[in-house]
Amino acid sequence: MSYDSVYKPGLFADQVVIVTGGGSGIGRCTAHELASLGAHVAIVGRSEEKLSRVRAEIEVDGGSVSTYVTDIRDEATVMTMIDTVLTDHGRIDGLVNNAGGQYRAELKTIKTKGFEAVVRNNLTGGFIVMREVYNRWMADHGGAIVNMIADIWHGWPGFSHSAASRGGMLTLTECAATEWAESGVRVNAVAPGSIASSGLDTYDAKDTSFIQNEVVTGIPLQRFGTESEVASAIVFLLSPAASFITGSCLRIDGGAPNARQGWWELQPVRNNQPYNGFHRAALPEILAEVSGAGDIGCGS
Repeated sequence: MSYDSVYKPGLFADQVVIVTGGGSGIGRCTAHELASLGAHVAIVGRSEEKLSRVRAEIEVDGGSVSTYVTDIRDEATVMTMIDTVLTDHGRIDGLVNNAGGQYRAELKTIKTKGFEAVVRNNLTGGFIVMREVYNRWMADHGGAIVNMIADIWHGWPGFSHSAASRGGMLTLTECAATEWAESGVRVNAVAPGSIASSGLDTYDAKDTSFIQNEVVTGIPLQRFGTESEVASAIVFLLSPAASFITGSCLRIDGGAPNARQGWWELQPVRNNQPYNGFHRAALPEILAEVSGAGDIGCGS
């Protein structure tokens, strides 16, 4: 089997795209789709084991990939990584600024150290990577950058540290889109909502019931999204079809921010089929025993 992308074969032939957080979840899926479309994918992450596993998958599938063990929070390491990618491959056409994460906690309980750690991971690290990609290559050659944020609209209670950092990444995206337009660099963001990705399995046991029983009830489309549905949005924003789109944010959230409690009772959904082009997708363990979870379109 191979990735069943909606985009034409060879769309990214001869291009080099960096994907941070490429060792798992949405980053892994995006790397697979880009590789299936002809890109050389440089996947970046902190775990050599995870990166090696994804590299082996892509190579078995016939794609071109290289790995770079990097902590995006460390400025010097990021600079070295970008220089090495350029030495190895001679160009950087796209950047998927995907690395990040968070944990569920009430604002009053979050320690300053924990708050700063999430902000450095989700915002500062992403800033360092995009700045260095721009200064070292894209300023003179153009390119496209897609930054990862989240469903932060109207606030994100329980994830305030991540909401703050993702909100910062949104405005950073808007600023860079204007400042870097003169170089032909487009900068956009994607905002996934509740996605059935391996990231769900990283939450604490205390959050299991919330994820299994409460999340979907507030989503108009009444399901989790798939990794492929996020990856395809990222691929679109990197593609020539988005050449007049910059400074924008594409939501992939099943309409969750539009559901207003007390104004409309959400109904069972008909005629909405999940898109799952990722032939290696697997249902997160936390959803494996949830009734109807297969409807999100993940295979095994």
